[in-house]
Amino acid sequence: MNRIDRRFAALRAAGRTGLIPFVTAGDPAPEHSVALMHALVEAGADVIELGVPFSDPMADGPVIQHASERAIAKGVGLSDVLAWVKAFRERDQDTPVVLMGYLNPVEIHGYQPFAQAAATAGVDGVLLVDCPLEETAVLAPLRAAGLRQILLAAPTTAPDRMAQLCERAEGFLYYVSFAGITGAGRLSVQDIAARVTDIRACAQAPVAVGFGVRDAHSAKAIAGFADAVVIGSALVERLDGATTAQDIAARVRDFLHPIRAALDAA
Repeated sequence: MNRIDRRFAALRAAGRTGLIPFVTAGDPAPEHSVALMHALVEAGADVIELGVPFSDPMADGPVIQHASERAIAKGVGLSDVLAWVKAFRERDQDTPVVLMGYLNPVEIHGYQPFAQAAATAGVDGVLLVDCPLEETAVLAPLRAAGLRQILLAAPTTAPDRMAQLCERAEGFLYYVSFAGITGAGRLSVQDIAARVTDIRACAQAPVAVGFGVRDAHSAKAIAGFADAVVIGSALVERLDGATTAQDIAARVRDFLHPIRAALDAA
């Protein structure tokens, strides 16, 4: 069991829904990236999803696209992200960290070197949006390094493909709540509940729901049938413009505390 497995086992034992906040590494202020990660944990994060800045993030909406652009403009790259995870681990050996991004930066880094560097830094899982199950050249080094491959499923996923995803899921299976980009407001709780209930019945890993979760109300609605809730665009938007560690921590706290409370109440 790596940290992701241990965390979800603990959540299940406690009857709690996990909170997985997403932030773009290096945004809003690269020098405060580690402080931001600690602030997320202090505000109730169970798992941190750390976005690797990329110039063409096809699954992401304008908010996260702009966050990537700001980080890239400040010179943030994959090596910086791994260095921040390593620094985060100096104080926190328990909170799982998942890198979310795209295949191109990993390919440039080299699949084997990336997997080894990520594991050494303290990364627990990797979600590569544009990397399908069949890319064994990419995925085999991740598994060999002990990293969980976080898979994506969506409302448009065909039944046979869904069966494959459920069988191969590691860490947690990320269910995209609608066919669209991050941050859009098309959340239909009734439709999601039916779909996620079916997926959880066959999945080999917990199921987290993301895309479109923006506040305590929407998070609480999903908590009734999902193992975890992922919230990204609304948090990234709230952090935009913060320049000090104190301001970042305050914004994280004000945003996540009501969501954490709503999940626990559910």
